[in-house]
Amino acid sequence: MTSAAPKHYTPQLDPESGKGLTREVAEFILSTSFEDIPIAAVRLAQKSILDGFGLALAGSVAASGTMVQKYMGTLASPGGAVVIGTPLQTSTRFAAFANGVGIHADDYDDTQLAVAHDRVYGLLTHPTAPCLPAAFAEAQVLNRSGREFLAAYVVGVETECKISEAISPRHYQHGFHSTATCGPFAAAGAAGRLRGFDREVLERALGIAGSQSGGLRENFGTMTKPFHAGRAAESGVVACDLAEMGWTATSEILEAPRGFFQAHGGGYDPEAIRGKLGAPWTFSDPGISIKPHPSGSLTHPAMTLMSELIEKHSIQAKNVVRVEVGTNHNMLNALIHHRPVNELQAKFSMEFCMAILLLEGRAHLQEFTDQVVLRPDVQELIKRVDFKEDSEAEAAGYDKMTSLITIHLDNGEKIEGRSDFGKGSPSNPFTYAEVAEKFYGCADYAGWPRAKAEKIVALIAELDSLTNLAELTEALAV
Repeated sequence: MTSAAPKHYTPQLDPESGKGLTREVAEFILSTSFEDIPIAAVRLAQKSILDGFGLALAGSVAASGTMVQKYMGTLASPGGAVVIGTPLQTSTRFAAFANGVGIHADDYDDTQLAVAHDRVYGLLTHPTAPCLPAAFAEAQVLNRSGREFLAAYVVGVETECKISEAISPRHYQHGFHSTATCGPFAAAGAAGRLRGFDREVLERALGIAGSQSGGLRENFGTMTKPFHAGRAAESGVVACDLAEMGWTATSEILEAPRGFFQAHGGGYDPEAIRGKLGAPWTFSDPGISIKPHPSGSLTHPAMTLMSELIEKHSIQAKNVVRVEVGTNHNMLNALIHHRPVNELQAKFSMEFCMAILLLEGRAHLQEFTDQVVLRPDVQELIKRVDFKEDSEAEAAGYDKMTSLITIHLDNGEKIEGRSDFGKGSPSNPFTYAEVAEKFYGCADYAGWPRAKAEKIVALIAELDSLTNLAELTEALAV
């Protein structure tokens, strides 16, 4: 059996092929009412919002969070939007930047799932990190209701995900980070909707956002990866700031021969986006995956499987001679740090993720630190993990994260297993209570008061009934 042949993406040079696509996107963002969004999608979105706020709290005490707060202190930019987990208030632009960095700082945030067989499952966008910070900052200063905030966030995520699904797979495979490149459209859409833009102004905002689109995967495993998410959130707000003033930009940023799809991907599939916004809603189908571990999503099926094998067979690290992990080649292309020497590299190291589960039986924020990564026992066990391309995983298609594990023990026994999806994926989803437990773990990691953490969990559960976000904002700020 072989995987489906990649679809050929031809440049959309015929003016009629994508005519009016940016307009269609803008109209969807502005005309979709809260009532148009299925309640099931709303409830899924609330889980991602809670998850995002918890990650922003954890990210506020990351090394990058400390630097961002120092940087905020150099900016003369007063405003009423909070930097989550801190006493800082600043303009919507810089609050969006800081909170976007915070959400993505630990690579623990949610992930868009691919649909087509030629797409890399789990490698489209981190949809919440660019969109939520922009929507939250704008909703605060504009005194919008929880329902208005929710609707802006959901349509922003939907826009981001469908744009990412449409662009040629070459975009990601050749080095662009789609969270960074597609995220500005989500942020601009959410912010423009909350500001009450008309279609013409929003089209210009999307045009400005498109010219700010950028971010390279070579920076994975460094602080610049979360910078991508923060910059994408900020770019959407900046685009709205300028468009509101009358700044001009193309109204065809997506479909034009020199526009986003052609310049960034060499083409796109109109059928993946035209008429597909909200049909179906990405939150519901194919779904958004919430991470169980603070590492690249491609590690999670193998980590879920490894945890199950360790528990079922009572495996101890001292008895492990070798671990073989086989995946498709795209996963090797993303999990690039085979001998990690710091926490950020470890997030993109299948070898570390296998080793730490064998040694500690868990892989949470506390395990992803420089000190743990550099421990002699960790470094020694990393060398016994063989991460390689596997023909069975390759044949399964790229719309899965097929991972095959063989554990060789010192008594000659071999323990084997296969997993296509990890915990937190739509096939094995988190409940709201489980997301709340993850949130509490992030809050505890940040030293956040338990009473405030419990308040946030309760408020997000009833977000669509809040008349404004004042109480939520207070609970998220020092």
